[in-house]
Amino acid sequence: MFAEGDMAVYPAHGVGVIKSVETQTVAGINQSFYVLEILDNRMRIMIPTESSESVGLRAIVNKNEVSGVLDILADRTVELGAQTWNRRYRDYMEKIKTGSVHEVAAVLRDLFLLSVDKDLSYGERKMLDTAKSLLVKELSLAQNTEESAVSKTIDAIFS
Repeated sequence: MFAEGDMAVYPAHGVGVIKSVETQTVAGINQSFYVLEILDNRMRIMIPTESSESVGLRAIVNKNEVSGVLDILADRTVELGAQTWNRRYRDYMEKIKTGSVHEVAAVLRDLFLLSVDKDLSYGERKMLDTAKSLLVKELSLAQNTEESAVSKTIDAIFS
């Protein structure tokens, strides 16, 4: 699925580059692993190639999908439930952990809309920043543009 040098998204950690594909013996069985280096913090993650899809490892979105993500951010017809902040936090964390760029965009949009009506908890503010950071990195790579330009586009959607 991936080769050395490919860009990939690992859920909740963001975009990374496949540094190598290695074979190691684990419990007496030879297994193949992707060695993924996350771009933001240089963390290295070893992901078994056989289960890479089930853990959510995926290619970055292509340029044609970016407008759909921006449409999610611009959607103001969403109704936000009256959940407690900790329930909302758990739900949003589950969405971020899916690794889906669309789910991350929905979390960012929902938290922004929520922040208009009331103060976010510390955890929600941190999650909003995380969601934005994950989106900015991936969309900038998908469009081959600067992260600052993508960040400005997102800020303009929310202004």
